[in-house]
Amino acid sequence: MERKFISFEVIENFSMAAIVKAGIPREDAKIISDVLIQADKFGIDSHGVNRLKSIYLDRIKAGILNPVTKYTIVKEGLTTAVIDGHDGMGHVIAYNAMNLAIEKAKKYGMGMVVARNSSHYGIAGYYAMMAIRENMIGITGTNARPSIAPTFGVENMLGTNPLTFGMPSDEPFPFLLDCATSITQRGKIELYAREGKELPEGWVIDKNGESKTNSREVLDDLIAGRTALTPLGGIGEDTAGYKGYGYATVVEVLSSALQQGTFMKMILGVKDGKKVPYSLGHFFIAVDISAFTDPDYFKKTTGDILRELRGSEKIPGQDRIYTAGEKEYYIWLERQNKGVPFNEQLLEEFRGLCKDYNLEEYLHYFS
Repeated sequence: MERKFISFEVIENFSMAAIVKAGIPREDAKIISDVLIQADKFGIDSHGVNRLKSIYLDRIKAGILNPVTKYTIVKEGLTTAVIDGHDGMGHVIAYNAMNLAIEKAKKYGMGMVVARNSSHYGIAGYYAMMAIRENMIGITGTNARPSIAPTFGVENMLGTNPLTFGMPSDEPFPFLLDCATSITQRGKIELYAREGKELPEGWVIDKNGESKTNSREVLDDLIAGRTALTPLGGIGEDTAGYKGYGYATVVEVLSSALQQGTFMKMILGVKDGKKVPYSLGHFFIAVDISAFTDPDYFKKTTGDILRELRGSEKIPGQDRIYTAGEKEYYIWLERQNKGVPFNEQLLEEFRGLCKDYNLEEYLHYFS
């Protein structure tokens, strides 16, 4: 599909302006915009600015997302804390939670902070990267509205629940594993629907356990509960779908039980037929490498492991092996002078935002 690239500077300025006009304080808007732009820089278009309208601005308009984030620390120890986000902006809550975990790790070697009553926080890898920049290991996860069926089930019970790890290396890019515990995530299906593409077999199942591939139908069916995503490993046990199911459950527990938060069907976003806040939960762990070993030694060892993996024997016909975080780095190198890719549907959506938020001076960029 033909795409138009718009510079990161333009998109960042536009996003900031729209977010501020939606009632979000400028300092918070900087965080939100940076998280969204970082997704596009990494090529994670399913979580970039294409979600600005549907996941954030529209929810503020609907009254189910507070534009002014007033998070509070409700319980705190030397290495731990529990945050209540009061249904504010997830990016802001997550940014401050990981900062607090890092602060504790600097003092005591490790820090863990959990959050309740939050909202969609964008790409989980952003927060792991915060720890990496401080010579730390970063770990984070979040629950989400139900979309994954348990192994041998057809009902969407668990969220896509990413379990994310970030570790510094001596290479130009870190080891960064940021992926859902389902085969795919709702955001990627939204991207397929925008582009009119069919889904691969096995990503989504209906009530009979059969694959559904029409991306536009699947989005509606997921909301209505007529379909469900499959966990990592796929349908049944033969390809180890129980492993993805198990990891998704781990994230669900850590995103709710420690912080007395909501879980599974409690975060459908609908109550008594009315839209309500999703009230998601997150967890953040920062580990100070210097509490265990010299950071340079850790980075060198990590880099050696990654290089040996990439240098191992390849399947005939394949040119290379990648390690987690490498492709994102190369996409950034490719996009840094090109910007964010827009298809016609997304351009039209942004033209609408220009009018809705009195930002007509940006219209020509999206024409």
